[in-house]
Amino acid sequence: MAARVRFAPSPTGFLHIGSVHTALFNWLFARHEGGEFLLRIENTDTSREVAQATDQIQESLRWLGLDWDGQVTFQLERMVRAQEVAKQLVAEEKAYEDEGATRFRMPDEGVTAWDDLILGAIEYPNEKLEDVVLVRSDGRPTYNFVSPLEDLLDGITHVIRGQDHVSNTPKQLQILAALGAELPQYAHVPLLNGPDGKKLSKRHGANTVEEFRGAGFIPEALVNYLALLGWSYDDHTELMTREELIERFSLERVGKSAATFDYEKLTHMNGVYLRALPPTEYADRLVAYLREQGYAWDEELVRKAAPLVQEKIATLGDFPKFARFFFERIAPEEPLEDGAVLPAVAETLAQIESFDAATIEAALRELADRLGLKPRQAFRPIRLALTGSTVSPGLFESLELLGREESIDRISARGSGLGGASGSSAR
Repeated sequence: MAARVRFAPSPTGFLHIGSVHTALFNWLFARHEGGEFLLRIENTDTSREVAQATDQIQESLRWLGLDWDGQVTFQLERMVRAQEVAKQLVAEEKAYEDEGATRFRMPDEGVTAWDDLILGAIEYPNEKLEDVVLVRSDGRPTYNFVSPLEDLLDGITHVIRGQDHVSNTPKQLQILAALGAELPQYAHVPLLNGPDGKKLSKRHGANTVEEFRGAGFIPEALVNYLALLGWSYDDHTELMTREELIERFSLERVGKSAATFDYEKLTHMNGVYLRALPPTEYADRLVAYLREQGYAWDEELVRKAAPLVQEKIATLGDFPKFARFFFERIAPEEPLEDGAVLPAVAETLAQIESFDAATIEAALRELADRLGLKPRQAFRPIRLALTGSTVSPGLFESLELLGREESIDRISARGSGLGGASGSSAR
């Protein structure tokens, strides 16, 4: 039988990166095995908030490229079926009524055992299993009942989920056995911790797909990095394409211990991916990202600026701060200690025949020599006057892109002490 797995998030908000990690392992396993990856939404009501979260879950998975097979299923649609199955279990004396609720009869002796594909052999004493509620008094089935029931209905062969679900597995195995189901294999993947060793949460930084997307990470890098948390192909390979991850993934190489989410390592990997993009695609991604984030900057200018920043920034989210000066005049982040060079710079820029980076560089280096200044001494106040920062894209390329008139205007304003209003349009 072909492998069939499922990702079953609860629509309680934006998709957490820990849940995405579990989804990715399911997806990689299914694609490696030539099987199916199903998406099941574990909703128990139809509120507007749930509908919104459901849409966000699907959009997050699409953005990451984690495509699912078939139609999305919803737990709410199977409530009647779950109620009918619970009544059947009561009729078979495998469950009983208790104050309006339905409870499952757990065995009191022996153990419930399974061979976990990641954790190995696990045994759980049955005497510790409480008679779990199958259906609440208001008619809503519980997670520990409807989840395994849906696994049965969907023909799930492998349940791949986080290690926080290990305690649920013996209960669900008992319920599936009572239903006469062919038992799926279970694999409990390691959880994600923050750098402090505690469960990954808001206090560590971004933790939802939307936040990582908003910060300017790209899906290829995020998927590659998440795949390496708790799994490895060998002891040195890190950068892998989606196709390579699918080809190489196996549960045998998934570790048992919690994995540490390292934001710096993800950022570094994202920068590697961005620098490897063809220039045109890089510009396309940048334009699309800025549009998503609500920037109304001139697209043609963004595309012209893209080559100047591709080697410099690690996330698309770095672009607005790093390159804002192309679109707005920025007040210097620190005082101009010596702006005496600026009038001479403005005069030089006005006189050069061709306003391109190479010609600009030659003219300004000649000016620095003539003034007896080291290049760094001469160029620092120019950079501050032009960009507002001591760190920016290439100075000469930036001058060329801003154009002769705008460049001279900014430099003259700073040189004369007038300042130039921060935020005024550069175009």
